[in-house]
Amino acid sequence: MAYKIITFDGGGICGLFSAALLDRLNAEVPGLVSGADLLAGTSTGGIIALCLAAGKQPADLVRLYGENGKDIFDDSWFDNVLDLGTAIGADYSNRRLKRILTRELGGVTLSRLGKRVLVPSFDLCAPAEADRPMTWKPKFFHNFPGNDSDGAELAVDIALRTSAAPTYFPAYQGYIDGGVVANNPSMAAIALALDKRAGKQNLEDVVVLSLSTGSDAKFIKGDSLDWGWGQWARPLVAIMINGVMGVADFQCKQLLGDNYRRLDLFFDRAVNLDDVKPATLAYLKAKAAEVPIGGVVSWLRNVWK
Repeated sequence: MAYKIITFDGGGICGLFSAALLDRLNAEVPGLVSGADLLAGTSTGGIIALCLAAGKQPADLVRLYGENGKDIFDDSWFDNVLDLGTAIGADYSNRRLKRILTRELGGVTLSRLGKRVLVPSFDLCAPAEADRPMTWKPKFFHNFPGNDSDGAELAVDIALRTSAAPTYFPAYQGYIDGGVVANNPSMAAIALALDKRAGKQNLEDVVVLSLSTGSDAKFIKGDSLDWGWGQWARPLVAIMINGVMGVADFQCKQLLGDNYRRLDLFFDRAVNLDDVKPATLAYLKAKAAEVPIGGVVSWLRNVWK
């Protein structure tokens, strides 16, 4: 029997694209979300995965992004004064995001979610253990039973930890955005599915549907850029996050073959992860409606049993 996984990339407000695309797929393949065995998401994708596991529908998430994007990415003049523009301090506070997520997820813990979940983040100061000193390291939150389960953690806290994008939001409880290690969490989800302490699956039974937040043209001209930290800071965040997505996609194709499908679309304009202008929100929904899904729908009907 197939072990079905849906994964969601990070990408800020472009989570609206993922949610709208999932809404289309769920209408074509009834039981798509409810039939998934594992939902994995990073950053904005982690928010999507956690909300779906808590019982929200894809259409609910389309509304969530459309109605709350401006509040989430709200930058007051007073905050800019305190941060000396963008010289110090994150661009946005996470207070409004926390309020919105608390409204959506309440006080539910990972163990009380209706689905198994995997949500990457990055621990800036992991406690020392017998075999290593205190250090930073990736953290993959999940709610499978066992000694390493994170079932007691609040879903709201995990959502804020995975979406604390450097320079955009402050670190939350010592964690930053999972996109710095696994912005496409598909390989991490496969690893957890195969883990004999967690999913306990065989590789040939694992099926993965991976949803992108869309792609746009990013490049840096120049053969020998003599840049310092101030010039590399923001581009490096994008390079790290986008680079690891391609690595995961390649690995999943090699491992799963026909048991892996990824839906993506190349945007014809740049979309920043904090661009919440009404025209951009409309653009993201329109682009989600343009994605050819016929082939994936046929594939899902064959494997999503």
